[in-house]
Amino acid sequence: MVYPLLVLVVLFFGSLSSIRAEEAATEKAVSDSKGDNPQDYVRKIPIETSVVTQHEVTVNGQTIPYEATAGTQPVWDEDGKPLATLFYTYYRRTDIEQTDHRPLVISFNGGPGSASVWMHLAYTGPRMLNIDEEGYPLQPYGVRENPYTILDVADIVYVNPVNTGYSRIVDEKADPKQFFGVNQDATYLAEWINTFVSRINRWQSPKFLIGESYGTTRVSGLAYKLQGSQWMYLNGVILVSPTELGIERDGAVEAANRLPYYAATAWYHKKLPEDLQKQDLSEVLEQAEKFTIDTLLPTMVRGAWATPEAKKEAIQGFAKYSGLSENVVRQYNLDVPTRFYWKELLREEGRTIGRLDSRYQGIDRQDAGDSPDFNAELASWLHSFTPAVNWYFPNELNFKTDVKYNMFGPVGRWDWDGDQTGEDLRQAMAMNPYLKVMIQSGYYDGATTYFNAKYTMWHLDPSGKMKDRLSFKGYRGGHMMYLRNEDLRQANDDIREFIQQALPPEGTPAKYE
Repeated sequence: MVYPLLVLVVLFFGSLSSIRAEEAATEKAVSDSKGDNPQDYVRKIPIETSVVTQHEVTVNGQTIPYEATAGTQPVWDEDGKPLATLFYTYYRRTDIEQTDHRPLVISFNGGPGSASVWMHLAYTGPRMLNIDEEGYPLQPYGVRENPYTILDVADIVYVNPVNTGYSRIVDEKADPKQFFGVNQDATYLAEWINTFVSRINRWQSPKFLIGESYGTTRVSGLAYKLQGSQWMYLNGVILVSPTELGIERDGAVEAANRLPYYAATAWYHKKLPEDLQKQDLSEVLEQAEKFTIDTLLPTMVRGAWATPEAKKEAIQGFAKYSGLSENVVRQYNLDVPTRFYWKELLREEGRTIGRLDSRYQGIDRQDAGDSPDFNAELASWLHSFTPAVNWYFPNELNFKTDVKYNMFGPVGRWDWDGDQTGEDLRQAMAMNPYLKVMIQSGYYDGATTYFNAKYTMWHLDPSGKMKDRLSFKGYRGGHMMYLRNEDLRQANDDIREFIQQALPPEGTPAKYE
């Protein structure tokens, strides 16, 4: 009767001994591989690696199979030595056999120290944040299918420049200054893109660049670098919430250009006079733009030599369209700073408004002061994006690392010298009759205002000879207008239409008649 029990005991301890032996072997293997050198335990990203996974997404009722590649690819020096490695995510539709006519979109965000997460997980990619219809955070955090992704018409690669996302400098002796500047950034990224496109065999594909915020500076410079140094010609460039691109607008122009944005914000928060408030936003903005160009700017240009009547008319009109008092406008001599506006508009309600999206509200320590304590919109966005991206890569794309994902990475003192990216883009367009440009802006963006985006478009090509290849689209959101569901749908439809219109009929020569 004791034998079965004895057998169980022997089996149990035999198994336990086996488990302990395996554990000991594993510990020894780890010990042998690591050694006692603390350097063996340093957190670092692989210089070159990739993980491929298979997925599906439904767009306009059509199920689209796609392959996602999350990986790193080096940045080399002239001798072929890795200096840094860039993290990327490449989405390829897998039911398309011939890629010669299949567009490739290369996507960047801004900062300049910002990762590519924003447009990746909220705009054009096949997965998007779990947020409400207006873009506010929801729990549980995470991602869901993006029914508006442009993956039906184009493959997409999201690129993280050095020190953003998982991208890092890997050569301790490398000078960071070779990465952190307007021209340096475009130079190394153009070289990186050349290698990437060669590796995925997409030289024959129509190519598009899309950038948001500083990413518009980046892709404008890249358009010229790719065509001039890499001989890679493009079909289109999409500028989302563009910067000034080195186009001068100081003094009276810079100050006056703020007013249409103030009008949009005041309309949203119901701070306009009743006759304006009952009109649609588009009607209000048309009037505010006309007042800015025809009345406000000429008065500001004349400065102290403006007639009392002209100055009175300008102050009254500024107050009317901004939601501010005439006294405040007078005290600032018509040059009302944006930071003050974000504090002042809702001061009586004890609220501030967001910099990148004035629909968002914040609460300061005290109502007094001339600027908000924090950026209400950015706090909200990081609230939802950060947990989502840190969950998405290891769980859905199976890319796992102990390296921190830098939403905003350290990029030192950015070198702005020689920023002529607007001129770079103009020259790229002049060199390439195929190349078209579309600008997308949110009316409630106070950092890169929609009216400044229009100004950029108006002055990008002063001759007007290429203006038929430039277009502008406005939306009722902020800097990341796509967080608002209605704008997400419309903005992606606009990109889809832009891509299709930028593809010339087969056999059409790239030449000027």
